[in-house]
Amino acid sequence: MSRAGSIGVMLPRDLAPSRVLPFARRADELGFDELWVVEDLGYRGGVGQAAAVLAATGRIRVGIGLLPVGARNAAFAAMEAATLAQLFPGRTDIGIGHGMPDWMRSVGQWPASPLTLLEEYLDAVTALLRGEPVEPGEYVRLAGVRLEAACVPDTPPPVLAGVRGPRSLAVSGRVADGTILAEPTTPEYARAALAHIDARRPHRLVGYNVAAVHSDASVAVDAVRAGLEWIGEPDWAPHLAPLPFAAEFAALRRECGSREEFVRRLPEEWVRQLAVTGTAPDARARLAELFAAGVDSVVLIPVGPDPSAALEQLAAVL
Repeated sequence: MSRAGSIGVMLPRDLAPSRVLPFARRADELGFDELWVVEDLGYRGGVGQAAAVLAATGRIRVGIGLLPVGARNAAFAAMEAATLAQLFPGRTDIGIGHGMPDWMRSVGQWPASPLTLLEEYLDAVTALLRGEPVEPGEYVRLAGVRLEAACVPDTPPPVLAGVRGPRSLAVSGRVADGTILAEPTTPEYARAALAHIDARRPHRLVGYNVAAVHSDASVAVDAVRAGLEWIGEPDWAPHLAPLPFAAEFAALRRECGSREEFVRRLPEEWVRQLAVTGTAPDARARLAELFAAGVDSVVLIPVGPDPSAALEQLAAVL
């Protein structure tokens, strides 16, 4: 398939340990451009996963999406990123973000000013990866810290911000190499996000989307419903605001007594706009719309009881 952007796939966070590396190798063999790992609270660490799958594969680019700023000292995060960049040159993307507020509060790491911490952290990690010293800030208080010359990567890995709201997107545009948009990334949301990012230098946009592909489009559409059950909660407001059916969507969410009822009642048209789904041609058409809206990398999130089977079906879009 000739395409205007990259197509990646997400490593499921709850995949059985014996299946993690085979999944990564198969994604590499099938021709996906990127494999993204997540660091969700209570699951697996992002750096450990990234190192393992980089070592187990030979071509595919590996992204960490994302490392929450409250979880690691910026100097040690830069050391981890530099290590991956030196051991696997040109194959690593580092995603950094606020982290989910509830998760970060539960570990005692939600700051009084999330935006200040994010900007200082992104600035610090980026500078350290270039071998530069960092001035102390309000939150990132490094004094004379820098990476040893032998540990500075020849080509620093891109540092992307995984953020949602307008002010956080503006921070990403100022200091990050790119932005990661969580699912659902629609063309409308991508365009709105880029307007807030307003980058003055090259800036990569990565968009996550729940995805399923099947020769029977209705099977694929039904498969992605479960992956949309939490859409509409407050944290996802920026994703929904640009959509033409945002008000109707919010009304349906209020009417439903459970997440299961909500996804069951979602109109098929909405499901198709909130996911990459349908037949392979349907999915390719949606990818083309996302690329045209400014998304550089679309990361497909497999759904269903068998992630390996879902991976094989998603490869039909390549």
